[in-house]
Amino acid sequence: MHQLTYITQQALYLVLIVSGPPVMMSLLVGLLISIFQATTQIQEQTLTFAPKVVAVFGVLALTGAWIGSQLVRFTFHVFDQFPAIIAR
Repeated sequence: MHQLTYITQQALYLVLIVSGPPVMMSLLVGLLISIFQATTQIQEQTLTFAPKVVAVFGVLALTGAWIGSQLVRFTFHVFDQFPAIIAR
Protein backbone atom coordinates (compact mmCIF):
# COMPACT_ATOMS: atom_id res chain seq x y z
CA MET A 1 0.00 0.00 0.00
CA HIS A 2 2.91 2.31 0.70
CA GLN A 3 4.23 1.86 -2.85
CA LEU A 4 0.88 2.77 -4.36
CA THR A 5 0.65 5.90 -2.23
CA TYR A 6 4.19 6.87 -3.18
CA ILE A 7 3.54 6.36 -6.91
CA THR A 8 0.31 8.36 -6.70
CA GLN A 9 2.16 11.17 -4.94
CA GLN A 10 4.89 11.13 -7.58
CA ALA A 11 2.28 11.17 -10.37
CA LEU A 12 0.56 14.22 -8.92
CA TYR A 13 3.90 15.97 -8.50
CA LEU A 14 4.81 15.13 -12.11
CA VAL A 15 1.51 16.59 -13.33
CA LEU A 16 2.31 19.84 -11.49
CA ILE A 17 5.83 19.98 -12.92
CA VAL A 18 4.99 19.27 -16.57
CA SER A 19 1.92 21.51 -16.61
CA GLY A 20 3.85 24.41 -15.07
CA PRO A 21 5.42 25.97 -18.19
CA PRO A 22 2.20 26.18 -20.29
CA VAL A 23 0.13 27.41 -17.35
CA MET A 24 2.72 30.03 -16.38
CA MET A 25 2.95 31.26 -19.97
CA SER A 26 -0.84 31.50 -20.18
CA LEU A 27 -0.91 33.47 -16.94
CA LEU A 28 1.84 35.81 -18.13
CA VAL A 29 0.21 36.44 -21.50
CA GLY A 30 -3.16 36.97 -19.81
CA LEU A 31 -1.62 39.50 -17.44
CA LEU A 32 0.08 41.38 -20.27
CA ILE A 33 -3.12 41.47 -22.32
CA SER A 34 -5.08 42.63 -19.27
CA ILE A 35 -2.61 45.46 -18.68
CA PHE A 36 -2.87 46.39 -22.38
CA GLN A 37 -6.67 46.37 -22.17
CA ALA A 38 -6.63 48.48 -19.02
CA THR A 39 -4.32 51.10 -20.50
CA THR A 40 -6.11 51.35 -23.84
CA GLN A 41 -9.60 50.80 -22.40
CA ILE A 42 -10.34 48.13 -25.01
CA GLN A 43 -12.77 45.75 -23.33
CA GLU A 44 -12.95 42.97 -25.92
CA GLN A 45 -13.32 39.62 -24.15
CA THR A 46 -11.99 37.54 -27.04
CA LEU A 47 -8.75 39.55 -27.33
CA THR A 48 -6.93 37.32 -24.82
CA PHE A 49 -7.83 34.03 -26.48
CA ALA A 50 -5.64 34.02 -29.60
CA PRO A 51 -2.39 35.23 -27.95
CA LYS A 52 -2.82 32.71 -25.13
CA VAL A 53 -3.35 29.83 -27.56
CA VAL A 54 -0.31 30.82 -29.63
CA ALA A 55 1.85 31.23 -26.51
CA VAL A 56 0.77 27.92 -24.97
CA PHE A 57 1.35 26.01 -28.22
CA GLY A 58 4.74 27.69 -28.52
CA VAL A 59 5.70 26.61 -25.03
CA LEU A 60 4.43 23.09 -25.70
CA ALA A 61 6.49 22.98 -28.91
CA LEU A 62 9.60 24.05 -27.01
CA THR A 63 9.11 21.85 -23.95
CA GLY A 64 7.34 18.92 -25.58
CA ALA A 65 10.43 16.71 -25.73
CA TRP A 66 11.19 17.35 -22.07
CA ILE A 67 7.58 16.70 -21.04
CA GLY A 68 7.53 13.49 -23.06
CA SER A 69 10.80 12.26 -21.55
CA GLN A 70 9.52 12.95 -18.04
CA LEU A 71 6.32 11.01 -18.72
CA VAL A 72 8.19 8.08 -20.29
CA ARG A 73 10.66 8.00 -17.38
CA PHE A 74 7.80 7.91 -14.88
CA THR A 75 5.99 5.22 -16.86
CA PHE A 76 9.10 3.00 -16.89
CA HIS A 77 9.46 3.58 -13.15
CA VAL A 78 5.86 2.52 -12.53
CA PHE A 79 6.26 -0.59 -14.70
CA ASP A 80 9.46 -1.48 -12.83
CA GLN A 81 7.64 -1.17 -9.49
CA PHE A 82 4.53 -3.03 -10.68
CA PRO A 83 5.53 -6.50 -9.33
CA ALA A 84 6.19 -5.01 -5.89
CA ILE A 85 2.81 -3.28 -5.91
CA ILE A 86 0.74 -6.35 -6.75
CA ALA A 87 2.76 -8.67 -4.49
CA ARG A 88 1.56 -6.90 -1.34
